[in-house]
Amino acid sequence: QVQLVESGGGSVQAGGSLRLSCVASGYFIKPNCMGWFRQAPGKEREGVAATNSASSMTYYADSVKGRFTISQDNAKNTVTVYLQMNSLKPEDTGMYYCASVFGRCGLRSADFRTWGQGTQVTVSS
Repeated sequence: QVQLVESGGGSVQAGGSLRLSCVASGYFIKPNCMGWFRQAPGKEREGVAATNSASSMTYYADSVKGRFTISQDNAKNTVTVYLQMNSLKPEDTGMYYCASVFGRCGLRSADFRTWGQGTQVTVSS
């Protein structure tokens, strides 16, 4: 059974840092694309960062470029993707979701097929 489990969320003050983790397990063949998305109350889900292991390309939303870094570790049966978040701002507050897909990789949530349950990030001013 495929499962994505996020961790690492919490509450920080503006300017602080958090590192989110997502462990993806249960794949017979690992997906090439892993992404992070976020959703603030009353807003649509938006893509934050994604990484394509097939091309070694990474993608970032303009709002997080230079502050967030996505990375990935591949073990035999699992994929762990990280999101290092620095210089956090109150507008970064939201539920952060990890997602995976085989094939086209980017920041469009509609392209992703498997999702985790999310981890909450709250940034206070």
